[in-house]
Amino acid sequence: MKISKYKFLIVALTLVFLVNMLTYFKDSSNANASKTSLPLNQLQSFSEVYLKIKQNYVQDISDKELFDNAIRGMLEGLDPHSTFLNEKDFKDLQIGTKGEFGGLGIEVTMENGFVKVITPIDDTPAYKAGIKAGDLIIEIDSKSVKGLSLNEAVDLMRGKIGNPILLTIAREGESGPIDIKIVRAKIKVKSVKYELIDKNYGYIRISSFQNKTGKNLYDAISNLNKKSKGNIKGFVIDMRNNPGGVLGAAVDVSDAFIKGKKKLVFTKGKKAKAVYEYFSNDTDLTEGKPIVVLINGGSASASEIVAGALQDHKRAIIMGTQSFGKGSVQTILPITSKTAVKITTARYYTPDGRSIQAKGIIPDIIVEDLQLNSLSNTETIKESDLTGHLKNIDKEDKTEGIQTRNKKLDNDYQLSEAINLLKGLNILSMRKK
Repeated sequence: MKISKYKFLIVALTLVFLVNMLTYFKDSSNANASKTSLPLNQLQSFSEVYLKIKQNYVQDISDKELFDNAIRGMLEGLDPHSTFLNEKDFKDLQIGTKGEFGGLGIEVTMENGFVKVITPIDDTPAYKAGIKAGDLIIEIDSKSVKGLSLNEAVDLMRGKIGNPILLTIAREGESGPIDIKIVRAKIKVKSVKYELIDKNYGYIRISSFQNKTGKNLYDAISNLNKKSKGNIKGFVIDMRNNPGGVLGAAVDVSDAFIKGKKKLVFTKGKKAKAVYEYFSNDTDLTEGKPIVVLINGGSASASEIVAGALQDHKRAIIMGTQSFGKGSVQTILPITSKTAVKITTARYYTPDGRSIQAKGIIPDIIVEDLQLNSLSNTETIKESDLTGHLKNIDKEDKTEGIQTRNKKLDNDYQLSEAINLLKGLNILSMRKK
């Protein structure tokens, strides 16, 4: 009786599928669609596998779970970024773009069956615990991630706020796996932070691209100008370990630095509606001041769009190391009011037509991330320390203009080099005048 019931269900599903496919071929304006033949053999194989699972699997499994898994497998077989979003995944995605969600605070992808960290997000449990871009998560609470889908691995890492989790990490340069304990927390991402360095240089950290990132950037630039009393001499835009986010926010950020109506990014895909071009609005809020953009291997997607736009238009000097190379566009296509598919529909291109995909942005100046010893901990001997040194007879005090070094620069070699470059550009500009 059961077999006949399943066979009836399979026949019904097959008929529904065939009707939908025939409708698609009839109505579609896509020239390639009319040439595509129905995959009847594969459909039959799918039906047979479904029947064998229902008959022979060690425990009962619902039709919903089987079909959800089938859809998920079909999408995840395309590329690492296409996936099925069940009710929970869809809700989490909507919350994430607003800048508040629960978890560890890492952006991940799949590589060779393991979960690879694209980047830890600033000021999150993962960031504070020492998780680094490029880390491979091989075990979660002593359970191997090999064979799990990305969604399944992410689900294991999620949990109740305050509960600890143990990640086993494989890291380049280490002799063996590393165990890192992290306590789950509610993640609130502040996408834009800023401060004034050496009185005249604006430092702006963009850690992700959310719906309000553009507005937050405009406020940051305005406040930095006020703090410097209008004497800003240059900006450092720090997008290291920025995993990306909302495309519109990347366009807003690029627009803030570009003068004139210029192309910022464009996309190309299979369908006409996947082809877009985005242009600036002639709103350079920095008034042409020199800009250095910092990127590294954890800079992906939207951050690469910004770096590529500013590089192509020669509006900024890109410094650091080669970016991640995620140059594909994912579109959320709802299935029901609570579920959807996230599918890759296009590729990103810089204004000059360079594809970002699997290549990334190569900096104008390569600067590796080196560890600096804090100058405050380094004892140096000066002439004035020598016994019997000659006194300075100049009555005018020359020390008033000497500035103390920002502690952030002592611990961040790439940022230190960016500020030094801005100072050099400022000196060169003054000499030309």
